[in-house]
Amino acid sequence: MNIGQASKASGVSAKMIRYYEQTDLIPEADRTASGYRDYSDSDVHMLRFIRRARDLGFSVNEINELLELWRDETRQSAEVKRLAQGHVHDLETKIKGLQDMVHTLTVLIKSCRGDHRPHCPILQQLQNGDENEDLSIKRRSGAIVPPTTKRT
Repeated sequence: MNIGQASKASGVSAKMIRYYEQTDLIPEADRTASGYRDYSDSDVHMLRFIRRARDLGFSVNEINELLELWRDETRQSAEVKRLAQGHVHDLETKIKGLQDMVHTLTVLIKSCRGDHRPHCPILQQLQNGDENEDLSIKRRSGAIVPPTTKRT
């Protein structure tokens, strides 16, 4: 089947299939006599595997590891479990970071009157924040704590 058919059958865009080939995540497809890519049912099966792994948020490197484990009939399931547990830990860390951002923005939004005046604590906090530190908003009873001034 050609790349369009493989894309439709696997749910992976043709662009991503080409990318996966370029990055060696999947082997290059066979070519027809006229030079078109020719994908097998096995290739489509692998692309579906990759799509499902991407849907779960695995990185390309992690998917490469999963593919290696999938192909290795002598693997131990403990290796797969370890990889999945590491991914869950990474997801939990990202979730925590996103929750912190939501909290910070919620506090800033509550402190902004949103009226006709130009004073805006949201913009003020973005302006005063140090590039190397997070927004200096502390969870002290929902109050915004201004950033500390650095002594030089």
